[in-house]
Amino acid sequence: QLQASGGGLVQAGDSLRLSCAASGRAFRNRAMGWFRQAPGKEREFVATIDWSGKKYADSVKGRFTISRDNSKNTVYLQMDSLKPEDTAVYYCATRGTPVWGFGSPPDSWGQGTQVTVSS
Repeated sequence: QLQASGGGLVQAGDSLRLSCAASGRAFRNRAMGWFRQAPGKEREFVATIDWSGKKYADSVKGRFTISRDNSKNTVYLQMDSLKPEDTAVYYCATRGTPVWGFGSPPDSWGQGTQVTVSS
């Protein structure tokens, strides 16, 4: 089970940090990721973190940072220099494997947390 939090309403240029707490065993062996869905658009990849490292969508590279604390079974998404186009519901997700294979869908989704960036 995944529980995301940290969303809110901010202005362009502000920062937010999302958190996602995971239950279950072997968290450190699970690839974790963040996705988002803007109104009227499909859900899209944002970032993943796994044994092979970190990956980011081009649209967030250099502004967002994904990290994890295995002692707390939590993955984070630090979002800096937010833009109005970052407005979306953000979802954390997991694969039951140590590495998130390219294009592989998540095995499990958390509930979303709304991020709204005003201009």
